[in-house]
Amino acid sequence: MTDLALSDVDLLAGRADALDADAAARLTHHPQDAVDTEYPHYVGSVDGPDDAVVPRERHPVFYGCFDWHSAVHSHWALVRALRLFPEHPDREAIVAGIDERLTPDRVAGEVAYFEEHETFERPYGWAWLLALAAELDRWDDSRADDWREALRPLEDRVVELVRDRFLTMERAHRVGTHGNAAFACSLILDYARSVGDDALATATAETAREFYGADTDAPLEYEPLGWDFLSPTLVEADLMRRVLEGDEFADWLDGFLPDLDALPAPVSVADGEDGVALHLVGLNVSRAWCLAGVADALPAGPRAGTLRESAVAHARRGLDEAFTDDYAGSHWLSSFACYLLTRNEGGIGLE
Repeated sequence: MTDLALSDVDLLAGRADALDADAAARLTHHPQDAVDTEYPHYVGSVDGPDDAVVPRERHPVFYGCFDWHSAVHSHWALVRALRLFPEHPDREAIVAGIDERLTPDRVAGEVAYFEEHETFERPYGWAWLLALAAELDRWDDSRADDWREALRPLEDRVVELVRDRFLTMERAHRVGTHGNAAFACSLILDYARSVGDDALATATAETAREFYGADTDAPLEYEPLGWDFLSPTLVEADLMRRVLEGDEFADWLDGFLPDLDALPAPVSVADGEDGVALHLVGLNVSRAWCLAGVADALPAGPRAGTLRESAVAHARRGLDEAFTDDYAGSHWLSSFACYLLTRNEGGIGLE
């Protein structure tokens, strides 16, 4: 995306009007292809010789993109692009594909799977499913209304699971991958506020306070701990700026990250590394949106400026590498780029 020649301000602005039609097409190119790519696919455990795994049979809507959660957030990216870029050059093809997949009968198949596998994709896939539902709800369009109604039985099931099987957890999972509780809470809280589910918003905020409210001296210098695509420290801070207001958040952050000189440099993916190592590209992109969001929640001054400088560095490195044609990255990284570049276009970090 460096060919966009965005200024530092525009890079972090999170506004669609900074992006032209070519950029909009680039954001959706890989998701559009991957959501209908059934193989290769991550199948999880195989419990016996008769446990044949056919992704499209198990997941009639979200069978592509190597894994379920990537198919879900790729649909989120496509819907968001349709909403934000009314003249998107691939609009008709994107709409036709979603029309084919997102039908009541196919969604019923997804719901049936969750009836038998209640912890499947907890919490990462659940949170992205709710982000997709919120994006459909946010878009004032008759087709989006139809898609939202088709999705609603799965949305309702996931909300129920979030209440019963996630917000009731006794401890936070502080990892840099799919099990991270703070990132899931952020998407769930944004969903609840976006659709007006006050009870869910309150419960999620209470869980966040319980999990993270007393945290101090985050060991940011130890990250990444492996093939992380999220920073456990920064996604926590990005969650808490949604939960705490004004001085309360600033005071919490002073205790949580007392030394901003310890902010990490962008992570490099070494020559010859591929596959799971591409998680580190996503780490740079997600760090960028966390750093920018936290900076936005602070008063103007040196502290916010330091965070924004780091956000710019991470955004430039991440976006340089996010549009790889290697399927290990292409099936999911464009969604992260979309999240960063449109983060102020509704639905992200809602108050």
